[in-house]
Amino acid sequence: MANARQALERRKARVRRALRTAANGRPRLSVFRSSKHIYAQLIDDAKGETIAAASSIEKDLRGSLKTGADVEAAAAIGKLLAERAIAKGVKDVLFDRGGYLFHGRVKALADAAREGGLNF
Repeated sequence: MANARQALERRKARVRRALRTAANGRPRLSVFRSSKHIYAQLIDDAKGETIAAASSIEKDLRGSLKTGADVEAAAAIGKLLAERAIAKGVKDVLFDRGGYLFHGRVKALADAAREGGLNF
């Protein structure tokens, strides 16, 4: 188990290192997925603050979602985060997939955020 966790941390660090070089002042759309839920947030690394966040544990979404751990939930979170970001005046972001493959729930969240109006 420790080896799998260490491998995830190494992949996450590699992705973040690449994003830091390409940032140009854009906020980072960071994704975290657990076995039961998915979380996403827009982070301004220059200021060190979260601009907007959305997750499948929010009360208004829990009733409409079957579970927080499927592609439909990820798409709903991506769309909600895009709405919140645009309301704050953010359109251009960098997508930080963490140590996860760009597939399944992570891809569904990214596609929904793009459809919602975010550019990355």
